[in-house]
Amino acid sequence: MSTVLPEIRASRRRGSRGRSSIAAARSAARLDPAAGRPGHSPVLAGELLEVLDPQPGQTAIDCTFGGGGHARLLAERLGSSGTLVAIDRDPLAETRFQALSAEVSCAVRFIRAGYAEALELLAHEGLRADIVYFDLGMSSMQVDTRERGFSYSYDAPLDMRMDPEQELSALSIVADWDERRLARVLRDFGEERHAGAIARAIVRRRPDAPIETTLELVDTINSAIPAPARFAGGHPAKRVFQALRIAVNDELGQLDRALPLAWRLLRPGGVLAGIAFQSLEDRRMKRFLADRARGCVCPPDLPVCACGREPQATLIARRSIVPSAEEIARNPRAASARLRAARKLTDEEPG
Repeated sequence: MSTVLPEIRASRRRGSRGRSSIAAARSAARLDPAAGRPGHSPVLAGELLEVLDPQPGQTAIDCTFGGGGHARLLAERLGSSGTLVAIDRDPLAETRFQALSAEVSCAVRFIRAGYAEALELLAHEGLRADIVYFDLGMSSMQVDTRERGFSYSYDAPLDMRMDPEQELSALSIVADWDERRLARVLRDFGEERHAGAIARAIVRRRPDAPIETTLELVDTINSAIPAPARFAGGHPAKRVFQALRIAVNDELGQLDRALPLAWRLLRPGGVLAGIAFQSLEDRRMKRFLADRARGCVCPPDLPVCACGREPQATLIARRSIVPSAEEIARNPRAASARLRAARKLTDEEPG
């Protein structure tokens, strides 16, 4: 579990005027404050702003701050009377936040922790929010920092830790876990068809040539799967790297614990939203929000409702919101993104 470090609070004078259209949000490319170069455009930025509809004076929680692209756009809308709480367990994100805090007009706070732990802390403090949102998976900042070992495209030490202070890493999983456990992780978290063969190849290679780098792992994966599978459906290591990253960072466990906490923090009328990049997370978001939006659960043959269950939420979009063709052309990493959101109607838990 990540340690919650002292939060940073800051209030600044009024900054840029809020932008009122999706087109304006999409065009709000800025210089990356940490690197002094054009920053990576946040995925589904305009669509997220539209569903969240931030207003001056509101309180918003960004559960996955990353490079701060979404947070910056949101902070402009919150204005000098609003509050933004940012959460991330990556120290690079904390550095980005410090730069952003000097440039926005709203009150800001940063909590370095996993979002499940941070939301639990906020719940204990009694905070209520108007907006809570997640941008799930790894950030572009993490992918592009080669030495972190998140990408199969670069040769780097196997790592994949979002919190570099935690003990478990991709290296320790690949080096120490037995074949059955490895196969289960690759199958459950990566939906990898060849999980058994890949796990077997990893275990067999370890005594003679320890797998310590990303490209060594890629070579092992390629040796374990049939040749046709290496040239179909994207990079052959994609699902394995996803599975290891999820296992290292307990991403699904974090999300399962965080969603009920986030919902509890929302005021009635508030919005919960999440952007997911793979089906395991998207299904969790979909089921959680659909369950809150469901009313009567009586058998259809009952003439009168006996359960008395009322919807706790209304879905802002019946189906997931996806990036435009223009955004995908500009940023291919956005292709798999899915945005879901719901507005809270009441604090009453569904029966």
